[in-house]
Amino acid sequence: MDRVSLTAEYLSRVKESGAKAGDLVGRLPESEMLAAFYKGTFLSRPVFLGHAEREWTFGDVRNVLDALSSLPDTLFGGDFAAFARAAGLTETQVSAVLRGRGAAMTRQVRADLYLQDGHPQGGQFKLLEFNIGSSIGGMDNADLCRGLLEHPLLAGFAAEYRLGFVDTLREQVNNVLVECGFAPEDRPVVALTDWPSYFENEVAYMRQLCLRWRELGLEAYPCHVGQLEVRGGRVWLEDKPVDIVFRTFAISQIADAPEILDPVLDAAERGAVKIFTPLDSAAYASKGALAMLSDEDNRALLSSEQLASVDRLLPWTRTVRPGTVTLESGERADLLEYAVEHRHDLVLKPTSLYGNRGVVLGWTPDLTAQQWRRHLDAALDSPHILQRRVRPTAELFPDENGELRPWNILWGMFSVANGYGGANARATRAELGDVVMNRAHGIHSGPSLYQLAEPTA
Repeated sequence: MDRVSLTAEYLSRVKESGAKAGDLVGRLPESEMLAAFYKGTFLSRPVFLGHAEREWTFGDVRNVLDALSSLPDTLFGGDFAAFARAAGLTETQVSAVLRGRGAAMTRQVRADLYLQDGHPQGGQFKLLEFNIGSSIGGMDNADLCRGLLEHPLLAGFAAEYRLGFVDTLREQVNNVLVECGFAPEDRPVVALTDWPSYFENEVAYMRQLCLRWRELGLEAYPCHVGQLEVRGGRVWLEDKPVDIVFRTFAISQIADAPEILDPVLDAAERGAVKIFTPLDSAAYASKGALAMLSDEDNRALLSSEQLASVDRLLPWTRTVRPGTVTLESGERADLLEYAVEHRHDLVLKPTSLYGNRGVVLGWTPDLTAQQWRRHLDAALDSPHILQRRVRPTAELFPDENGELRPWNILWGMFSVANGYGGANARATRAELGDVVMNRAHGIHSGPSLYQLAEPTA
C-alpha cells in the first residue's frame, strides 16, 4: 500500500471508532524532554509511508547526498575552501571549516521535503533543503511513535499493515560513535555544547537529552562553549575530560566571538578531542551547494543515477547573481528579469541561515512587486538562492471533535550511518496557505510510521 491508501484506511477506522484527537495525543509520554522541546504542539496522528515509496524516496535522497558530497572534488578539484566560498560562507567561516574538517561528509542529515501532487503513486517528494550536522532537530521522533502506539486502535492498525519506525535517537548515538571512531562499549564523555547566548533557552532540553544518551552509551553533559577548558593537552568540562564535543551551535554564530572556540579547534587539530559534527558540514548544508547540483552546467559531473535522482527530487535552484540561467524547459533567461516576472512561483533564501530566517516567499499576499525587487537587489550583496515554489499536499487530521481538518505537511527524512533513519512531520493548518513552517504559524509535530515490507497475500 502507499501513503494515500494507508491514510484513508486509518482515518476510516478512526471515524468508525468515534475516537477523538485527544485520545491519541493523550497517549504521548509525559516526558520532560518532549515537553521541553515541543511544548505540547503535537499532531493528532502519525503520517504514513508505504514500503515502495519509502524505498524510492530514500534512494533519491541517498543519491543526491552522494552527489553533494562529491562536489568539492568534482567541481573544485579538491579545493574545499573554494567550494565553501562558492556555497556562500564568509571568510571567517571558511577558515573555521578548514580547521574543523572531517574525513568525509557526515551522514547525519535531515532532508526537508514537500509532497507535490501529480505523481502516479500519490505525490512526488521534492527537496527544499538538507539540514546536515549535529544540530538538526526531530531525532527524538521515536518517543512520539512509542507514545502514539500505546493506543490500541493505532497499535492494531500498525500490526495489521506491518508498520514500524526507526529509533532515530539510537541511530544518532551510533552516528556519534561511528564517525568519531569509538566502539559501543567505550562510553565516551560527550559535551553537548551550545553557544553561550543560546544556552539558557536550550539547557532544559539539553539536560533531558543527555539523560537519554546515557541510557544509550554516551556519558553526556550539557554546556556552552565558554565552559570548556583546554589544559594538560585535553579538553575539560569542569573535572571531566571530554572525548567528543557535540556541537549544537551553527557556524553562523561563530562570528560573534570566534576566539572562544579557537582553543577547542586547536585541540581537535591535535587529535585531543573529536568534534561532532565537523564544521565542514556547514558548507555541504548550504543552499548554495544545492544550486550547484541544480545548475545545468554541472550535469556532466553526475552519474546517470545521481542525475535521475536530482531531476526527480530537487526543484529548480539557482544562485542569485547577474546573468542568464537555464530554465527547466531548456530556455535561457536573465535571472533577475525572470525572477521579477515570476515571483509568485519563486522563493528567495539566504544560503547559510537556518530556522527559515531571511526566507522571502514570492507569493506572500502583502508582498508588492517593488518590495520583491528590493529583496532581489539586496540578495546580490550577500549569498542567496532562488528556488522554484513547491506546493505542499495537504493531509487530513482529526481535530478535538473528531472532524477532519487539512494540514500542510513538511516531511523530515533522516539519513544516518546505517542508511534510512526514520522520518517525522511538521505541519501548519492548510487554511493559513503556503507559509513558512515555524512557531509563529502554529507549527505542530508528529512522527512517521512506514511499512516494513509489503504485506504477503
